Amino acid sequence: MGTLNMLGLAKRIGARFLLTSTSEVYGDPLEHPQKETYWGHVNPIGVRSCYDEGKRTAETLTMDYHRGAGVEVRIARIFNTYGPRMCLDDGRVVSNFVSQAIRKQPMTVYGDGKQTRSFQYVSDLVDGLVALMEGEHVGPFNLGNPGEFTMLELAEVVKETIDPSATIEFKPNTADDPHKRKPDISKAKELLNWEPKVSLREGLPLMVNDFRNRILNEDEGKENK
Repeated sequence: MGTLNMLGLAKRIGARFLLTSTSEVYGDPLEHPQKETYWGHVNPIGVRSCYDEGKRTAETLTMDYHRGAGVEVRIARIFNTYGPRMCLDDGRVVSNFVSQAIRKQPMTVYGDGKQTRSFQYVSDLVDGLVALMEGEHVGPFNLGNPGEFTMLELAEVVKETIDPSATIEFKPNTADDPHKRKPDISKAKELLNWEPKVSLREGLPLMVNDFRNRILNEDEGKENK
């Protein structure tokens, strides 16, 4: 409903509308890496499907308003993004690992840790969104870093950055968790002149510094109560 309301507003006032969609529209992909032309492999009744299908529906509505009502639209399919100021406990894998390692807790890896994701630093995403909004192309565009890591490889990078003695705890995987995810960004490179600049090993320390300061302040606040 939120997307529908905003599309209606964009139609009334003649605004350009940006839909921040997601790599989750590809589901558990059979194509790797994923291009924007790939239709996806999604379980419509799975425990994760409300988010996946919600974003797919939002893309459908956005294109319907563009074709049927002439609304100017842009669609970005955003892959895993990290950086400072994220919620400390938002459930995303990078923030989970960083928070756990700083707090001297085991990093939780679900399944065997061989599933892959691609992680882009927040400033790269912002640059991509600006290029998309200021450009002439509707999209959809994959905005992500094509550097691919298994969950175990990500945990090792977090250990290198925070605490080499950090440990890993394995737990059963969640249902319908995609086995792999990596963007093909050829379209964004060609039409938006955009590609990510910050590697995981460059961006992660910036996030860690922010998380460490906030966790320290949080712990001091608890002690002073």
